[in-house]
Amino acid sequence: MNRRHFIATSLLASVGGVTHATAPGIRTILVLGDSLSAEYGLKRGSGWVALLEQRLQTRKISASVVNASISGDTTSGGLSRLAALLAQHKPSHVIIELGANDALRGLPLELTQGNLNQLTRMAQKTGAKVLLLGMQVPPNYGRDYSERFLGTFAVVAQTNKAALVPFLLKGVADAPDSLRLFQSDRIHPTAEAHPQLLDNVWPELQKLLK
Repeated sequence: MNRRHFIATSLLASVGGVTHATAPGIRTILVLGDSLSAEYGLKRGSGWVALLEQRLQTRKISASVVNASISGDTTSGGLSRLAALLAQHKPSHVIIELGANDALRGLPLELTQGNLNQLTRMAQKTGAKVLLLGMQVPPNYGRDYSERFLGTFAVVAQTNKAALVPFLLKGVADAPDSLRLFQSDRIHPTAEAHPQLLDNVWPELQKLLK
């Protein structure tokens, strides 16, 4: 597996997701993402969002998880859905894993950054804490574009004082044996890889939960 597959891992998401009713007083974590935040090609319960719910339960942290990821979603798509999701679930925390499909479709970085800013601020306005999950694009996009794309997530996080995971696929897409960590399509991480995705997210999320 090499870096040209980084962007592809965010193209598709399985239909549906993990949605749970939230009891009064329990914190709610809303995950707004695409394929990396769903269980495409995996047995249900093996994706990192489902593993997150299991970890919260194991560590006796009172929080419910709502997975609102949709196949092929872009930052614009997420923006069109977020208001309703915030009203419905009233999350205490929002994890945003969007942007890779914007790059694939050749959308202007300014649009992606603007949408990420709006998503972050919309969630923060309700009192939710926001965690952005960054992605990288392969070198064939050009060094300048790749660096600017990567920097977009950091700029949004810094501007809005939001938390950031710089690269969700760290330890997977850049692993020496990365090929075995992807499904046969060489696009979607295997179930074996998803615990690493959770481990990448957990340190920053744990800080926000405290």
